[in-house]
Amino acid sequence: SIPAHSRAFVLLCSSLRPAFLLPRVQAAESPAATPLSSVSTMRLNLGKPEFADTGWDRLKDLFDKDVTQKYPEEAVNVLKSGVAAALAGLLYGGLPAARHARQRYIQVSQAELYTSRVDAVRSAHNAAIRGFVRYGWRWSWRVAAFVTLFNSVSTGLSVYRDQYSLAHYAAAGAVTGGVFRLHLGLGGLMAGSAIGAVLGLPTGALILGMQSLAGESVRERRREERRERHELRLAEWNARLQLTDELIGDLHDVSKSTEEDMQRIQELLASPQSEAVPQDVS
Repeated sequence: SIPAHSRAFVLLCSSLRPAFLLPRVQAAESPAATPLSSVSTMRLNLGKPEFADTGWDRLKDLFDKDVTQKYPEEAVNVLKSGVAAALAGLLYGGLPAARHARQRYIQVSQAELYTSRVDAVRSAHNAAIRGFVRYGWRWSWRVAAFVTLFNSVSTGLSVYRDQYSLAHYAAAGAVTGGVFRLHLGLGGLMAGSAIGAVLGLPTGALILGMQSLAGESVRERRREERRERHELRLAEWNARLQLTDELIGDLHDVSKSTEEDMQRIQELLASPQSEAVPQDVS
């Protein structure tokens, strides 16, 4: 009972409906392929971590913090030795200077008048404090600089070569002695280097003997820590690689199902219409 022109209009609308769905199908096709290609590129860029065991790499590790936000033991030992040397130099230069300044003040101020005995004692103590600070500071920074430079050179050579040797301490003593006698000219530089190298040998023997009594050297502990850290990075890399492979497999399955859906849509679009559209549609 439906009129002919109404039935023709319905058939025309049904035939035109797939044309409006084509842009949606084409827009849904590109996002499925893009993540797959990007993840494949990411998998290729995942390089296997290498065990960097060169001298420069070990020197760089001296300035890097570990997982506990602490610096390596060698760098901490250099800092501690510098602080201890500064304190020792302060006491070594300050105590004799304070005693000498107090006695000198008492000898010079024999004829002075004081209001009380407390005033006289306070003045002598002030003189001793001035002498302690003046000469204690002078010895403190020099001893601290000498010890810090010696330990820095010896530690740097030991870390770079990954071994302890008396030659490292002799070289550190030569460098330190030469630097502290550099203001005397070339002769002072040569003499300071020779004296420093000679004094560096017993110092190195003493340090190596103390480390041998401890049973394990600092380099051995550092070598073990570097190996454990490399194994941890390698395990993390394997976990990431496995996760990437699983992600690629999932995206491949998604893209395959998307291609199947596209093929079905193309088959539906290519199928003939159930009823032909009348030619006399106004």
